[in-house]
Amino acid sequence: MTRVVVDPVTRIEGHLRIEAEVNGGAVSEAWSSSTMFRGVELILKGRDPRDAWAFTQRICGVCTTVHAIASIRAVENAIGASPPPNARLLRNLIIASQCVQDHVIHFYHLHALDWVDIVSALSADPAKTASLAQSISDWPLSSATHFAAVQNRVKNFVERGQLGPFANAYWGHSAYKLPAEANLMAVAHYLEALDWQREFIRIHAVLGGKNPHLQGFLVGGAATPVDPDQQASINMGSIAGMRDMIARARDFVTRVYIPDLLAVASFYTDWAGYGGGVGNYLVYGEYPEDDGPQPQLFFPSGVIRNRDLTAVEPFDPEKITEHIKHSWYDYAGGDDGGLHPFNGETRPNYTGPEPPYERLDTDGKYSWLKSPRYDGEPMEVGPLSRMLVAYGSGHPRVQELVGSVLDKLKVGPEVLFSTLGRVAARGIETLVLAERMEGWLDELAANMASDLRIHDNEKWEPSSWPSECSGAGFHEAPRGALGHWVHIEDGAIRNYQCVVPSTWNAGPRDAAGKRGPYEEALLGTPVADAGQPLEILRTVHSFDPCMACGVHVVDTKRRELARVRIP
Repeated sequence: MTRVVVDPVTRIEGHLRIEAEVNGGAVSEAWSSSTMFRGVELILKGRDPRDAWAFTQRICGVCTTVHAIASIRAVENAIGASPPPNARLLRNLIIASQCVQDHVIHFYHLHALDWVDIVSALSADPAKTASLAQSISDWPLSSATHFAAVQNRVKNFVERGQLGPFANAYWGHSAYKLPAEANLMAVAHYLEALDWQREFIRIHAVLGGKNPHLQGFLVGGAATPVDPDQQASINMGSIAGMRDMIARARDFVTRVYIPDLLAVASFYTDWAGYGGGVGNYLVYGEYPEDDGPQPQLFFPSGVIRNRDLTAVEPFDPEKITEHIKHSWYDYAGGDDGGLHPFNGETRPNYTGPEPPYERLDTDGKYSWLKSPRYDGEPMEVGPLSRMLVAYGSGHPRVQELVGSVLDKLKVGPEVLFSTLGRVAARGIETLVLAERMEGWLDELAANMASDLRIHDNEKWEPSSWPSECSGAGFHEAPRGALGHWVHIEDGAIRNYQCVVPSTWNAGPRDAAGKRGPYEEALLGTPVADAGQPLEILRTVHSFDPCMACGVHVVDTKRRELARVRIP
C-alpha cells in the first residue's frame, strides 16, 4: 500500500488536500481536506441584511455573482419582498452568463491539462492538425498556418523558460492518450478561450457596472435601471450589444467547446468507468421563468438516489443538515448529530497537527469543511446533477443533447455517472444556457416598452418587516447547489449560514462513516505512477473545486506551489 498526498491541488480556487491509499495500481481509500477556515458567517452577525449580499459576494472571486444572488434571495424570502419581472430577467442573464463563462474556463484552463499533453503538441504536424479540426467543426481559425503559429508561440515559451500555466504538470505521463495533433488543436483553443471569455463577460459590466463583483444587485430587485430612452440605463443599444455578445458566445460553444469536448472524450471513454461517486444527486433548481410565488424553473429542482433516473424526488429544504464529526468545528450539543442551517453554528476548533505535516488525522477531524447531508445521505451537486435531474424530469432540450452526445461517443447512459459524465454534462449545460439567454434578453427588451420597474419598494424599509423572521435563498451556482440561510431580528442579522457546492462535494466523512462525493468518487481510480497521480486530479477536477467558497483565512505558512508526498 502506498500513501499519496496531493497538497495543494492546483488549478482550483482555494486550498484542497487529497490523501489516498493506492493498492494494486488503484485508489482503495481517500480523504478530502480543505485547509483554510471560513468565517464570513461570523462577520455578518449584527449587520443590516440588505448589505449581506455585498459581503458574501466577496466569498469568491471566481463565481463572482453567486453568493450575492443566494444572499438576496434569502433576505427576500425572510421579509416577503417580490422582485418585479425586469429584475428577474436581469438576474437570469447575469447568472447564466456567469455559468457559461465559468464552464468554458473550467474545460480549457482548469481541467483540459489533465487530458491534454502540452509537450506532445510541440511535435504535431500543423497540416494534420488543421485536417482534424476541419473534420469536427467549421470554426474559421483552423488552418495549417494558424496552428503552426500557435505551435511556434508555445515553442518560444519553452525556449525562454516562460511556461506560465504550462510549467508544472505531468507531461509525458502514460495516461495521456491524445495524438499530437489533437493536443495542438486543444492548446490553440485554450489560448482562444482566454480571449473569448474576457470579451463575453463584458455583459456583467453592462448589467452590473463591473466584473468581478457586480454592483447592480439589490434586495427586492435590481439597482441597474432599464429605460429604452435613457443613455444611463439599459437601453436598446445595450440590448443590441448584449445580443451580439450572446450570439458570439453561442457560436464559440457550438463550434469550438462542444466539438473539442467530444473529440477529447472519444479517446477517454474508459473514464466512463471511473469516478461514479455516491450516486445521489441534489438540485435546488434555477432560472425562474415567471413571477409567481412558486415560479416555473428552467432547470428543475429534484433529488435522485442510487442513480435512478426514473424516480426524481421533489426537493425538501427541511431535509438538509450539516455534520462536523470529522470537521474542525464544535457544536454546542456535541459532534455526533447534524444541524439544519437555520440552527447552524460556526464554532471553529482546530485540533489537527501544526503545518507542515506529513499526513492528516483521518480517524479524527481532518477538514475545515463540514459534511452536508440530505435526508442523512451525501449528495453530489453541480452540472452533472442538474443535467441528470433535468433529463429525468423530461427537459426536452437536455434530453435531446444528452442523447446526441451519447450517440456520438457510441456509449450508453451509464457513462453519465462518472468522471467523463461530469465533463460531458458541463458542456451540455453550457450550450443549453447559451441558447436560452437570447430569449431572456428578448423578454427584457419587450418588457421595457411598457414596464420600467426594477425594485419592490414596499419592502425596502425595515419598518415594514416582521420583528423576527428567517429566510432561505437557493441558487444553482456553476459548481452546484448553493444555499444561504438568514435569521433577522429587529432589522439586523442574528445568524447566517452558507452551505456551498464544494462543501457538499468535498466534505469529509460524517459520524456514520459515509464518505463525501470526492472521497467516494476516487475509489477505484487507476494510478499508473504514484509519484505522478494525474488520474486523481482528473476525477477531483471534474467536480471543479472551489474551496474559497467553503473556507477563507489562509495560513501563511502553507505556500508551497505543489508537493506530492509518498511515504
